[in-house]
Amino acid sequence: KLTAGLQPSDLIIIAGRPSMGKTAFALNIGYNAALKTKKGVAVFSLEMSKMQLGMRVLGFEAQIDASKLRPGTLRDKDWTTLTHAAGILSDLPLFIDDTSGIGVLDMKAKCRRLLKKTNLSMVIVDYIQLVQGRSRAESRQIEISEISRSLKALAKDLNIPVVVLSQLNRKVEDRPNKRPQIADLRESGAIEQDADIIAFIYRDEVYHGTTDENKNIAEIIVAKQRNGPTGAFRLTFQKEFTRFRDHTDEKNHYQEI
Repeated sequence: KLTAGLQPSDLIIIAGRPSMGKTAFALNIGYNAALKTKKGVAVFSLEMSKMQLGMRVLGFEAQIDASKLRPGTLRDKDWTTLTHAAGILSDLPLFIDDTSGIGVLDMKAKCRRLLKKTNLSMVIVDYIQLVQGRSRAESRQIEISEISRSLKALAKDLNIPVVVLSQLNRKVEDRPNKRPQIADLRESGAIEQDADIIAFIYRDEVYHGTTDENKNIAEIIVAKQRNGPTGAFRLTFQKEFTRFRDHTDEKNHYQEI
């Protein structure tokens, strides 16, 4: 509850090194929002295909190992569960756009159409470094700055939260404590300034192997929050389902952020 929910017009940056679960975390947020509010959630996936993301969502709704969905090695009881999950997803107002190299103006046009059709409540962008900027920008840093400002403007204009994933630079790997810091954001200046919330995903087992203390644990580090406290909380990451759950509650529901 650290963030008290995602607020309208907020730009939320979720960042992490590879294999931390950024895409899975964002999908969990979008899925949960669409399921609870019945309002539209737009996901702009610039890295993974619509099919890949759809399989991920299906896997964590059905609680079936995502790796089993691809080869089709499902047991009879899995098919029943999968059919039920597919029925839930078919009614869910979750819209995935996998246009490569899309720019913010095109995102805005698509969001305005969805706003009329579905009462759009959230936008997710995966990830900012793949968003198309001006071709005449003097440097990549300036280009990212313009993209960051445009995404914040998108959140304000539509009056909905915009969740944007970001890469971190490799300096993290050179430190003994590899928990991310704001300075680790790639092309970080404008992103840090524009964001209302900056959160990092950190999984200790990626670096140090699995132990009793870190098994299936994801730390969500809220490093900036314009209108609230900073801090951290833990979630359980079920890697086989690409699903995040409340760390202290083993019941079947998602942790809100």
